[in-house]
Amino acid sequence: MSEIKCPNCDKAFKIDESGYNDILKQVRDDQFQKEINNIKNLSIKEKETAVELALAKSKSAYKQQIATNDFKFKEIIAKNADQHFKDISNKRIEIERLKSAINNFEKDKELAVSNATNQIEKDLNQLKNDLKNQKVERELFEKTLNEKHQSEIKTKDNIIKLKDEEIQLRKDLKLKLSTKMIGETLEKHCEAEFNKLRATGFQNAYFEKDNDARRGSKGDYIYREFDDQENEVISIMFEMKNEGDHTISKKKNEDFFKELHKDRIQKNCEYAVMVSLLEIDSELYNSGIVDVSHKYEKMYVVRPQFFIPIITLLRNAALNSMKYKIEMELMKNQNIDISNFEDKINAFKTGFSKNYSLANKKFLTAISEIDKTINHLQKTKEALLSSDRNLRLANDKADKLTIKKLTYGNPTMKRKFDNLKSSKE
Repeated sequence: MSEIKCPNCDKAFKIDESGYNDILKQVRDDQFQKEINNIKNLSIKEKETAVELALAKSKSAYKQQIATNDFKFKEIIAKNADQHFKDISNKRIEIERLKSAINNFEKDKELAVSNATNQIEKDLNQLKNDLKNQKVERELFEKTLNEKHQSEIKTKDNIIKLKDEEIQLRKDLKLKLSTKMIGETLEKHCEAEFNKLRATGFQNAYFEKDNDARRGSKGDYIYREFDDQENEVISIMFEMKNEGDHTISKKKNEDFFKELHKDRIQKNCEYAVMVSLLEIDSELYNSGIVDVSHKYEKMYVVRPQFFIPIITLLRNAALNSMKYKIEMELMKNQNIDISNFEDKINAFKTGFSKNYSLANKKFLTAISEIDKTINHLQKTKEALLSSDRNLRLANDKADKLTIKKLTYGNPTMKRKFDNLKSSKE
């Protein structure tokens, strides 16, 4: 990185090697052309001046020689006529030699001027070729730089597109934790999910719609499971509530607790579970499995994605409880103290409550991490868009930057560029 001082605002800024090369090329494109023209004109003028000086000097010498010879010739005539004629003959020969020399000098002058002109033309053509090659190189570099810039922009656009898709995916994932597919009723969805696992995980389970309305009301589905001795392990009264079922007035989950509790008691079910899409924006119900047993005994509210997990949790708890019930019966038959069994029951209840709390906590943590991921991706997208805008601004500033602006009023910078040009030449 090199530091350059702006001649207009006196502000120093740094420029990298590529920017320095661009500046150097601008100098060669403009300043170097001017120097070439100046050198050509100066060389031609110097040659012409030298020829004129040499010609003037030769003519002056010739005139002086003629004058000297005439003076000597007159002296000789006065002294000796014969010698005079002899000297005249010699002088004529000398005159002819001098005339020949002058003619040769004129030819040499013309040849020198011609050679000098040819050399200048040759140098000029060489410089033009160099400038042409530099122009081609500059155009190629600009094309490469432009293609690179376009490629970077395209890459950024692809990254932004991928980030947008990932953000949308995260949003859809979160949304699916709260809602289900459009056009599919909640009851059919739950029944389909259960039937997928009936053959493998629920061979001894009963899961059918509650069609018994003899007592004035009925739930949606009843789940009952039996062991190998046909003892009931667990029973659950299910109620499915979809937002689409109550579009006129937005009801709350709590509005149905009393009726669900009543149905559980009437149908002799151990647990009551509401699978609900009501209160879609509620952080409480969107957290997963909500225990509302503080209002109604053994009642839970879940979102559709926790329909199978709540059955599994309650079923596993009931199976463990059955083991303890069997042990208790054996203890009673053998007159064994049941205090240890009660401790195990209490330990099981404590463990179950702890496991439930941990599961609920992990679910809330997952929701929070999804929100953080969405925010992070959004910030990344904004940063990429901001980077693209800054690149365009930087490119515009670079296009407006010229050598004339950089060197105007700054003789130090101009001298450095001149020295650099001289060293390369």
